[in-house]
Amino acid sequence: VFLGNGPSGICLSYLLSGYIPYFKRDSLHPHPILQRKLEEAADVSILDQDLEYLSEGLEGRSHSPVALLFDALQRPDTDFGETAESVLTWWHETDRAIPHLVLGRNAPGGAWHSIEGSMVTLSRGEWMGLPDLPFKDWLKQKRRGLRNNRATAEDIAQYYQHYVVRKGLQKNFRSGTVVTSVRKVSAEGVSSAQQDLQENSGSLWNFNERSTEVFKVDGLFKTVEGDKEPFTIYAENVVLATGTYDSPTWLRVKGENLSYVHHQLSALEEAVRNNNIGIMSDPVLIVGAGLTAADAILFAHHCNVPVIHVFRRRVTDPGLIFNQLPKMMYPEYHKVHRMMKEQSAACAGPYESYVSLPEHHVLSFGKDKKCILQDKNGYQKVYQISMALVLTGSNPNLSFLPNNGTDLAMDSGQPVNPKRNPIDVDPFTYECTQEKGLYALGPLAGDNFVRFVQGGALAVASSLLKKANKNPP
Repeated sequence: VFLGNGPSGICLSYLLSGYIPYFKRDSLHPHPILQRKLEEAADVSILDQDLEYLSEGLEGRSHSPVALLFDALQRPDTDFGETAESVLTWWHETDRAIPHLVLGRNAPGGAWHSIEGSMVTLSRGEWMGLPDLPFKDWLKQKRRGLRNNRATAEDIAQYYQHYVVRKGLQKNFRSGTVVTSVRKVSAEGVSSAQQDLQENSGSLWNFNERSTEVFKVDGLFKTVEGDKEPFTIYAENVVLATGTYDSPTWLRVKGENLSYVHHQLSALEEAVRNNNIGIMSDPVLIVGAGLTAADAILFAHHCNVPVIHVFRRRVTDPGLIFNQLPKMMYPEYHKVHRMMKEQSAACAGPYESYVSLPEHHVLSFGKDKKCILQDKNGYQKVYQISMALVLTGSNPNLSFLPNNGTDLAMDSGQPVNPKRNPIDVDPFTYECTQEKGLYALGPLAGDNFVRFVQGGALAVASSLLKKANKNPP
């Protein structure tokens, strides 16, 4: 059972549905050492090879060796602007499929359905694609091209749904499900429960005789009528692929629960749509210095809504995402960065109705929509605002796991956080080091970009196939 039907869940479902990658004969990889390794066992599928050996020595924008490997096989040299063809060929070997279910709240595509459709992705469009169906080929069918090499969230959400149908994966997907609990139980008590499910699910429930413990997954399923019905599934292996879009981070300051303080960009879009704020309003306070905050600033700027922008870092801080993005590819984010630099409260710059307050933080929100800010020297200022958007990142919701999944994290004394404290997994199988049979993918395991979550899926599929021992070479 996988929890989460975003890109990592879809990619893993493809691999477990018997689609097996091989090195394409006569193809030439630009990395000579990898080429030599691939030629050594050209008849053996990538899933059955030693992933640690294959990925050794690869470098790139991910910390995961398997993520770099799969990315290098699908998109050779893409970081250098090359568009070389994938060196993989895919064979559908139905006897190697592993029965699985993919549970998700939304349609396949996960959080991509919750993002404002016109938003443009940070990654290049072709990096959003999944195995064996290039994203730009799909866009061409829709008679559209990529804008500045990038795609909109709406396109991506549609592409993921199309992928599931095109590759015949729908039978494994259950949308409209919310998982409430995942617990290990003794396999002995399961046999009677599985009889009731046997009729409609074929051979899904033939547990490996060796397993003494299985996972009991409880949740709620939304019926067509809108009712919520409880369900229970037993599984030998569970894959956590829920992403981190669930719970926005709070500042934990006084007044943050007041009705004019929001934690999602959609609140600003709605307020503009309903004419609740506009060119004559008090400023909108935007807190944060990541890409979501930048998207909010661009949106407000486009609608002539005045903005006060508060963030804790210095504008020149190398950790600031804007200092890591190439200017050519991201002109609009570069524009926000320039605004942050040039338009501080101390000196008026060329951008009307925008004020940047670096190295400030919020002390409190008042009922009268007055907000108290403090700078690095301890000086306090009061601002009258129309609404506040706190956009400082989000955390995964792992409330269905014992202790909110904290025991699985790298530092088990702190909550799971995709950037600072991901789940501790084996880098070549993505199995949780603290709990056998439980796997973590995507942001939960520290992989934050779609192009790199797919390597995690390769690692999990390889591990599960070895466990199932389905005709290895």
